[in-house]
Amino acid sequence: MTNLRGKKILLGITGSIAAYKAAFLTRLLVKSGAEVKVLMTKAATTFITPLTLSTLSKNPVFTEVASEESWNNHVELGLWADAMVIAPLTATTLAKLAYGISDNIVVATYLSARCPVFFAPAMDVDMWHHPTTQENVKRLQGFGNQLIPVEHGELASGLVGEGRMAEPEHIVVFLNDFFGKKQDFQNKKVLITAGPTYEPIDPVRFIGNRSSGKMG
Repeated sequence: MTNLRGKKILLGITGSIAAYKAAFLTRLLVKSGAEVKVLMTKAATTFITPLTLSTLSKNPVFTEVASEESWNNHVELGLWADAMVIAPLTATTLAKLAYGISDNIVVATYLSARCPVFFAPAMDVDMWHHPTTQENVKRLQGFGNQLIPVEHGELASGLVGEGRMAEPEHIVVFLNDFFGKKQDFQNKKVLITAGPTYEPIDPVRFIGNRSSGKMG
């Protein structure tokens, strides 16, 4: 049984070639029973169309905080979600998240979100290993956000190494495990016992107290 059933997921997509994987990720999340709303940076729309993701998520896709037609309430979106997933996350948006540079709807919503936030970076191997990138990753983790580790393989540049965005099915497993851990005691009956303290003197004797267990 999936732990994502009924969960409200915000999927943030940024301008990486790996953005094409967001279509598969959206489909897998919906198949797992989650409700998905998609946010895209302007750069992301050059790699995959909002129409594709709107069709797969069965919800409108948000690309701007404000446009000539409307104002999209990023605060409401942040409060709506049970989890926010940013995949793929470029080095540029990673830096913006780390320092609160709120110039697109993904960062604006991230800053408004009260739910757990997961990020799946995607970039070339040297960009990934650069000290600036690693410092920004640690900064985000220090805020309590969850890193979905990059994977090793062939990159868009033709190089081979770390930096690939985690595969969509691996992201779904990561989320499923996270929500499963939070429900370890759901529908469980727990018995707690408490009593006096015993401190062994030797294998036979001990020092104890007359506690009734009320303190416990």
